[in-house]
Amino acid sequence: MSPNYLSDLLKKETGKGIKEHVHDYVIQKAKSILLSSDQSISEIAFDLGFEYSQSFSRLFKSKTGLSPVEFRSLN
Repeated sequence: MSPNYLSDLLKKETGKGIKEHVHDYVIQKAKSILLSSDQSISEIAFDLGFEYSQSFSRLFKSKTGLSPVEFRSLN
């Protein structure tokens, strides 16, 4: 099965592409870590595979409407 075929099939079945599924998974994992640890945002970003914490923070805010720091402080 080719990556393109898998992506098309997933999008047809769920309405989301692979990239969206991966981002959703990463955000859920990040939320869990933010609530259960005192790791810095940079450490969390690195653990989740981001080279730069700014990229992680930008993705997190685009998906949740809150920065990682805001999310942690509100919960």
